[in-house]
Amino acid sequence: MLRMRLRRVGAKNQPSYRIVVADSRAARDGAFVDYLGHYNPRTEPPTVVIDEEKARKWLSVGAKPSDAVQRIIDKMGPPAVEAVTAEAVTESESEGDANSDEGSNGADDTETTS
Repeated sequence: MLRMRLRRVGAKNQPSYRIVVADSRAARDGAFVDYLGHYNPRTEPPTVVIDEEKARKWLSVGAKPSDAVQRIIDKMGPPAVEAVTAEAVTESESEGDANSDEGSNGADDTETTS
């Protein structure tokens, strides 16, 4: 599965991060598929640059943002949030609908909760 996540760069005790699309099994600073932007938490306010077009493309093909990347996207503001997270919500809803249809055989539609 592909993940949008942070890749640490920078000197010791001076972190900055690249936002990349990578296989979820790859090492944090290992191989990646595409570079989306960068994040520098050491500036005031923190610097965030994301190529929104690339982010939308990767979300549309199934890449999921990590918790940290999702927080960064949420803090970017309404235009960026609407553009990037709307794609993620649409993708997760369509996957949820597809998965619920696969497991149902129509014989027993009741669910029990404990």
